[in-house]
Amino acid sequence: MKTDIVAKEAIDKMIDMLNDEKIIAFPTETVYGLAAKYGSIKALNRLFEAKMRPMNKSITMMLSNIEDIQKYAKVTLRDEKVISAFMPGAITVILNKKDDVPLEMTCGKTTLGIRIPDDAFVRELIDRIGCPLMVTSANISGKPDCITSQDVLTQLDGKIDLIVEGESGHLLPSSVVDLTREKIQLLRQGDLTLDQINQIWI
Repeated sequence: MKTDIVAKEAIDKMIDMLNDEKIIAFPTETVYGLAAKYGSIKALNRLFEAKMRPMNKSITMMLSNIEDIQKYAKVTLRDEKVISAFMPGAITVILNKKDDVPLEMTCGKTTLGIRIPDDAFVRELIDRIGCPLMVTSANISGKPDCITSQDVLTQLDGKIDLIVEGESGHLLPSSVVDLTREKIQLLRQGDLTLDQINQIWI
């Protein structure tokens, strides 16, 4: 497989590829992301294969605006406060999924990770494709996160269809926050701390 490298201006090509069940990598305000179109089991399976990621380890749904979250996940008042305070931004929230979200998109889990990037290009891509993207870090599982398009090419050349040329905004991935329990839990530390999150709610 040939991995194409394109500028951000080639957004129409990215959309065509995603609609054709291809997988693409692009920069975000955290690290490079690797994306498949929501609803495409074929593309999602290819993403797992390219990353050599365990099939039972779910990935994040990326949306372009807060209003769309309730289409896919169950949101409480506490959740709304956390989401409003920190999204868009470098946070992924774990919520209980709606019943009509296919289990194939969540690796059989009843929970769903959701992120809204603070990156206008990525949000435009999601808006224009008209549905969420299923996104994880664009690297081989267990290897360092990628910051530049060259980093992605080094790890995933020939394994994915397209890389958007550029550089991501940060060395750290998003903080992952579990909102499905009575007590908020921080599952992965990024720039955002548990104390900052609890100050919004408590």
